[in-house]
This record gives sequence, structure tokens and C-alpha cells, in this order.
Amino acid sequence: MNQRLKHLLLITALVLCGQLTLQAQFHTLKIPKASNYVSETQTLGVTDITLTYHSPATRGRDIWNNPNIIPQNGDPIAWRAGANMNTTITFSTDVQIEGQPLASGTYGFHIIPRGDTYQLLFAHASQQWGSYYLDVDKDVTLKVSVTADSIPYSEKLDYEFLDWQEDAVKVGLEWGNRRIPFTVSVDLNETVVTSLRSELRGINTYRWEAWNDAARWCLNHDTNLEEALAWAERSINGGYHGFAANKNASNLQTKAELLQKLNRQAALDQTIAEAIVMDMNPDQTNYFSIFLLKSEKYQEAVTLLDKTLSTYPDTWYLQLNKSIGYYFLGKKKTALKLFSEVKAPEFFAQRMQEIENEIKDGTYKIPGA
Repeated sequence: MNQRLKHLLLITALVLCGQLTLQAQFHTLKIPKASNYVSETQTLGVTDITLTYHSPATRGRDIWNNPNIIPQNGDPIAWRAGANMNTTITFSTDVQIEGQPLASGTYGFHIIPRGDTYQLLFAHASQQWGSYYLDVDKDVTLKVSVTADSIPYSEKLDYEFLDWQEDAVKVGLEWGNRRIPFTVSVDLNETVVTSLRSELRGINTYRWEAWNDAARWCLNHDTNLEEALAWAERSINGGYHGFAANKNASNLQTKAELLQKLNRQAALDQTIAEAIVMDMNPDQTNYFSIFLLKSEKYQEAVTLLDKTLSTYPDTWYLQLNKSIGYYFLGKKKTALKLFSEVKAPEFFAQRMQEIENEIKDGTYKIPGA
């Protein structure tokens, strides 16, 4: 056996013997440990990433250059990326690590420093004490190499989640003055839609909001639009024998926007006609009228706004939308008259002046249209 490995095993045995002496008495007390246990979960999209590790302190040691603390070049073993049991990382869905695929599951996380680079090992054999018996050839599912970053000094070893994006996050082991980072990414559309399908078969199947939110997520991410349309229909019409049906402004707008993306004009016109005769509160009318204005359905927008304003006549943002509707109908004089009657709050005064000027000179455009 390699002498350094014998030395490390001897130290571990002595420590364990000392611990066994202290813990031989049976009780349920929690005794403080030098390397405290940490379990942390962060969610990327719908993917849970859970790290469990023991966090040692530097205690004035030159940790990155002391081979008895962090073995170098895998000699005699990899490093457990923490203390005590090997560090583990769990992914609830399939992911990519530095662009390389890794299936969902729990992995032991080990590191082999190789000069300026660090080889990261994700081992399917995850229930190991440290790295002493890790078989790098047989136990490891994925190996990737990264370089370190310099950071402000960190006495305790910990893991940070950095540089968040919608479909990726950087995980960094930080200890001393060094960070070992690696990027975890997901196929956002695949993981989210798969999750939505599963959740919509549970208690959420009875909630119109769940079907509508699932459909709108797909709409906003331009994915699975046919399936999303079916979900919007389910939100409107309910399930078996119409159970839990709830036709309302929110799910009709989701359906309309999906039909627009799918270029189904006849069905879109029918859905808009259904919506504009419904009773809506000001907020619902605001969202739907903005959609109509962006869709160049100017007369429909004005019709809807008139209906809601008859009940809520002092709603300034609906008055503003109506003015804009008349502007796009080519009735600038009427638009400016209506605009002058809008009593917008003070915080919106500057933008109101800008809109008025744009209407006057014919340059107004709907944001996002």
C-alpha cells in the first residue's frame, strides 16, 4: 500500500478511535463538530440541486498546498471536497455539467488537483467515507476539468450558487482564497414541460389556475404550443363532464395569445368575441386590451374598454388605453381629447407628456408591439 495512503488511513483510524471512545455511551445529545454538516438545496428552473457536505476550517493551514489536507494529482487518493463523508450532490432531473450530460440522481463529489486545473469527479458510488476507497475507473460517472478563481478569504469551506441564468447556474466550492467553479445547466423546456405534465395529473388537475399557468409558461417560452392550447382549453372547459370548468378573462387571453402564435385567425376572432362581452375587472381589462392593441384589434379594444369603463369610469389606465385605441383607429383629435381627460398619478406624469407628444406627431408605438 502507498505510504501516504497508509499515513492518511492511520490518522483517520486514530481519529475514529478517539471519537468512538467519546461516543461509546448511548445518548441523543448533539455534540459540536469541528467540521459542521451542511445541507443546501437550490432550484434551477424546476431542477432541485442539493449539496450535502461537512465544512472544515483552514485554521491557519496552507490548505491548497498541503498534500495531507488536499492530495495532489490523485496521489494517493482524490479529495472528498469537504470533510468526513464524501460530499454529495443530487440533481432531481437530468443536467449538464460543463456541457457534459449527467443523469438525475445522487453523486459523490470528489476533486483531483492537477496543477492549475482541477478534475471534478461525479461518482455513482456516493456513500463513501471520504475518498479513501473511491475507484476512479469504476465508481465515477463523469469527469470534467475546470480552473480556479481567486476570491476574498473564506475561513470555512462552503459552496456558493453564482451567476444565475434561467437555465444555468455556477456552483463554486470556496475555501481559503480559492473557488473551484463548475456550471450546471438544464434543458429548460424539456425539464419544465415534463414536470408540468406530471404535476397536472395530481391535485393540480382540479385547479383552473394550474392549467392556465402551465399553458402560459409554454406560451412565454414559445414551446409545446399545441399542448399548451389543450391546457388552456382544459382550464376553460374543465375535466371529466366539465368538472372544475372556469371560463374567465385570464384563460381566454392565454388561449387567444396561443391561437395568435399558431396563426389560427378564425378561432382567435371567436375567442376575442367571447372575451369582450364578459364582465372584467379593471386589471383584467387592462391586460386584455393591451393584447388587443398589440394585435391591431383596435375596435375590439375600444369596445372592451368602453364596457369596463361604464362600471369603473375613473380608471385612469383604461382611459389611457382607450385614447391610444382611438389614435390607432386614425382618430387623433378624439384620442387627444380623451387623453386630456386622463387623470394619471404623479409618478406617471413624465411618461404621459411623452405619450401626448408622440400622439401629436404620429410617432407613438405600443411598447413590445
